[in-house]
Amino acid sequence: MLQDTRQSEIYNLLQLHRSCAISDLAQRFDVSDETIRRDIRQLEAEGQAYRVRGGVTLKENAVEAPYLVRRNQNAEKKQAIALKASELVEDGMTVLIDSGSTAYWLCKALSKQRNLTVITNALDVAREMAGKNGAKVFFGGGAIDSDYQSSFGRETEAFMSSFTPEIAFFSIGAVDSRRGLLDFHYPEASMKAGLAALASRVVALADSSKFERQGIVKALDFKQIDIFVTDALPPRQILDALDEVEVQIG
Repeated sequence: MLQDTRQSEIYNLLQLHRSCAISDLAQRFDVSDETIRRDIRQLEAEGQAYRVRGGVTLKENAVEAPYLVRRNQNAEKKQAIALKASELVEDGMTVLIDSGSTAYWLCKALSKQRNLTVITNALDVAREMAGKNGAKVFFGGGAIDSDYQSSFGRETEAFMSSFTPEIAFFSIGAVDSRRGLLDFHYPEASMKAGLAALASRVVALADSSKFERQGIVKALDFKQIDIFVTDALPPRQILDALDEVEVQIG
């Protein structure tokens, strides 16, 4: 198991149990106690937990948003998608990264690219990319939605729409062969729809659990994207709908 994935799972366990013993975590993940201690030190550095004698406890002011659950669902699939999507990014590019759950893993995968300019409305993206390999980050301000750990609304969209990114990455909540790329949160879908036209290339990110899923609000038509990155070959009806779009498998 990758270190980031293990740390995320430890955090999820803390969400459920508030505290965990190091020995129990080491047994659960089949690693040494010292490996778990390193994971705990990282979680502590990120302000998510703190060490206690023989264990770890969730920090009282740690974020307990549903976003964190979504971010870690199907994490291995999202990591594969992120690695493939990161290959589209070159040094010095201006990149828009939205607030979807795959965005975090994309930022983790952007480990080699230098001097990027990143536009985002997601706190996780801003934290991960700020100063990374010389990156400059522009955060779309406005009211922060605690469930999504991101900002939305007119002020956010107005700020982000002043940029002209070379490539925009949008995480997609549902892929419907008849209705297009859907979402479950109107402000998020509205932002995707408003910003897509500004980018030279639009890349949709969706793991295979999203295929023929029933979203509640339209975000984008298939014709509005240039590349669709996923972790498995989509079913025939979705491939037919994508037709003119380049499909990349993570």
